Amino acid sequence: MGSAKNSSSAARKARIEELRRVERARERRNRALTIAASAVVVGGLVVGGVVLVNSQSDDSGKNNTVSSGDAKGSGDSGHFTTGKDGVKTWSGKLARTHVTTRVSYPMHPPVGGNHNPVWLNCNGDVYTKPVQDENAVHALEHGAVWVTYTDKAQKADVDALAAKVKKTPYSLMSPYQNQDAPLVLSAWGHQVTVKSASDPEVDKFFATYVQGAQTPEPGASCTGGIMK
Repeated sequence: MGSAKNSSSAARKARIEELRRVERARERRNRALTIAASAVVVGGLVVGGVVLVNSQSDDSGKNNTVSSGDAKGSGDSGHFTTGKDGVKTWSGKLARTHVTTRVSYPMHPPVGGNHNPVWLNCNGDVYTKPVQDENAVHALEHGAVWVTYTDKAQKADVDALAAKVKKTPYSLMSPYQNQDAPLVLSAWGHQVTVKSASDPEVDKFFATYVQGAQTPEPGASCTGGIMK
């Protein structure tokens, strides 16, 4: 009987010791992860500071921010050429300077040019009110497709396109009255008018231009910007 008790006690002590050992190992691992994370954060701050200083000192950089009153034009030169598939491609320069002013774009909706430093969220976001061109253009720079529509668009088409956008990362949708057709799809440097949500060009345009080869900043975030 005494032998059984001793055996049970020894087993319990061994189990407790094993639990303590596992806990100590977990604490050591957590400390190591914390130290590593702190190093990454500090390193990131240092690198970020260097990048910020460099970007501020490099007046010729494409993405320098121009303060209010310094730039009102889009910085673009060129014109649209229309392909056999109906897709219009901007032939010429599309500037990429960050500006805090409103921009006068040569096309509507704009397909590129100077834009706000903050992008419009484009992770399948559907906006029911007009958005700022300058923020939307930044989303195009990140590889998004922007679906726009006027009040002449059929509700069924608007609803169907909204459903497509909602399930497509790197896309967004908003009403836009200052355009030549009820339904327009835009990407950086490219634009097409579609007849309806079932137009074959819709799927083709999405497949080609969502994070397509035209993207100036592939992989850049479509979240963490603004949502209006």
